[in-house]
Amino acid sequence: MIANGMQGYTKENDLYKMCKLVSLEHGCTGLSMSDSMAFYSIGEVAERCGINPVTLRAWQRRYGLFKPQRSEGGHRQFDETDIQRIEEIKRWIQSGVPVGKVKALLEESHSVENDDWASQQEEMMTVLRHARPAKLRAAIVTAGRQHTADALIDHIILPVRQRLRLDQNTARAICSMLDGVLIDCAVAAISESRKKAGKEALLIGWDSDDRTRLWLEAWRLSQQGWNIDVLAEPLDSPRPELFPGQHIFVWTGKALSLRQQEQLTHWREQGFDISSHHVQRPG
Repeated sequence: MIANGMQGYTKENDLYKMCKLVSLEHGCTGLSMSDSMAFYSIGEVAERCGINPVTLRAWQRRYGLFKPQRSEGGHRQFDETDIQRIEEIKRWIQSGVPVGKVKALLEESHSVENDDWASQQEEMMTVLRHARPAKLRAAIVTAGRQHTADALIDHIILPVRQRLRLDQNTARAICSMLDGVLIDCAVAAISESRKKAGKEALLIGWDSDDRTRLWLEAWRLSQQGWNIDVLAEPLDSPRPELFPGQHIFVWTGKALSLRQQEQLTHWREQGFDISSHHVQRPG
């Protein structure tokens, strides 16, 4: 059944073509242009990955190979992390590994991957201890060539910033240096992305005082096919009426409060093209 489940679907469908056009060059494998954190139904994932929906359900229920989120109505919602995992499962099965043994191999490979990220974080910490902005900038640029923006931000930059916050002695000065270089790198990446065709959007910080993280998220969006402009100062209220006809992303740095959810819904009902930019935390 598993083998047959990989037949009958072709990647050359409209969804796949759209995903390739968005930002294949930057390692983005299919983020929706309508939102920064896209979710897909099981049918969409089946078409995109070339796997029968029945097989996908078996991989989840019988073998526990992945665990998609659920909508309020109880329907499966797959994100990019789920899709990447499904593609990895396919590779193992196509190489001859029985489906019942895939889970252990996935966990082993992810453990090795986590060790590799830890090593790269330590390398970045070593560069930071030299307190040389030029060397730090070069290290970040080099890492940016080796990884997608998502991977660089989630697995190296954010963990390093978190570690610095735990060091009360030198962290403030070093973290300030890091943040300055990160904003510099983000601006360079955003400017470079504007040389390619993309949809215009505005990113606004909403009740979030982490300005560096705002620029990192702008960097992330710029690698997902968006030509991003940033309001440098976070606002208590984004005021979408001041930016008519523009797509607006709001960034809060945390889950939307009930008040913010209601306000976002109200703006959409008024016809504003506004959405919350939120990021799936790495597993």
